[in-house]
Amino acid sequence: MSAATPAVQYDVAIVGGAGHVGLPLAIVLADKGLRVVAYDVNAGALDVIRSGVMPFIEYGAEPLLKAALANGTLTLSSSPEDLGRAAAVVIAIGTPIDEYLNPKLRALLDLVRQLRVHLTPGQLIVIRSTVFPGTCGHVLRTLEESGGKWPVAYCPERIVQGYAVRELGELPQIVAGCSAEAEERAAALFARVSPQIIRLAVPEAELVKLFSNAWRYIQFAAANQFYMMAESNGVDFGRVRDAMIAGYGRAATLPTPGFTAGPCLLKDTMQLAAMGGSPFPLGQAAVSVNEGLPNFLIEDLRRRRKLDETRVGILGMAFKADIDDVRDSLSYKLGKLLRFHGARVSYSDEFAKDPTFISKEALVASVDIVIVGVPHSAYRTLTVPSTVEVIDLWSVIPQRAHS
Repeated sequence: MSAATPAVQYDVAIVGGAGHVGLPLAIVLADKGLRVVAYDVNAGALDVIRSGVMPFIEYGAEPLLKAALANGTLTLSSSPEDLGRAAAVVIAIGTPIDEYLNPKLRALLDLVRQLRVHLTPGQLIVIRSTVFPGTCGHVLRTLEESGGKWPVAYCPERIVQGYAVRELGELPQIVAGCSAEAEERAAALFARVSPQIIRLAVPEAELVKLFSNAWRYIQFAAANQFYMMAESNGVDFGRVRDAMIAGYGRAATLPTPGFTAGPCLLKDTMQLAAMGGSPFPLGQAAVSVNEGLPNFLIEDLRRRRKLDETRVGILGMAFKADIDDVRDSLSYKLGKLLRFHGARVSYSDEFAKDPTFISKEALVASVDIVIVGVPHSAYRTLTVPSTVEVIDLWSVIPQRAHS
């Protein structure tokens, strides 16, 4: 604990301020006139941001970033001492699962212990990361090990990656506090950007985020399971789904099939599966279905093709459309399995950068099979030669060249 309370220089400090969650929040808060310091250990990313350039795709963020840097409402720092100069500290780091698909709680608690020496009781501590139920209580107890009164709140992010700047100003914000003071201060902070504050108890708020992501993951699993069942019986699932949802609202939420990946949905589903008190077979079944889709596609190809004599191109290596984030993308799993069976595999992506990737035009001109890994918008105008087999679960490629 600091020997003396430092002068307040910032309204908010963001831990993980160069990341996909922390940086958009820092930019939006700074745009509202708050004095924000974005703290991150990734000095290289901070240098990019300091130049007014976003280190990843976030639509609408760059003009706000440039303005915040110019008017001085946003400061970038890799010095943890700056955290002690803020009235509120928002922790927005990733919370992964381990090799056993269980939550890695210790990483967050170790970070809190490391930062605690730079903090002072009375600072509002906001957990923004997705956490295993009970984690906020552990954070509070970890801070209290050094004595003092620590207002700790949980305000989970619920934005769609790439559109955080827009959604932060549109979506209700869940606010929960380990004390009444923490709740009130967190609500006042997020009321600066959010149109509605929804107050919950901390255990309720922790489950809101996990249930939301698990629900989406289960919905995608249902679509993927239906797709595999239809295809196994020689039926075009796209036509079936179109008929299901046409003018029939009760089926309108059925997603299209496709790879369901990224750093959140599977992870948060498995965090629920790790909870005590009630098993979660539905979530575990969803993992089996979604993670099994690449295997299903390959087994179908193996029945029809000699993969060791086949050139396969994968269009889209990011984990979702029109962003550049490849974390946990199932396109890589698909490519690995194809190579295991002897196929020659090429990759292409419109946003993610890799020196081994080729253009979409070069890819479709040089392979026997094209598999759409993610439905980037640019693929809607891509013409694929009629001699190339297309596996497009998303129905994103409408055009085929004539022979």
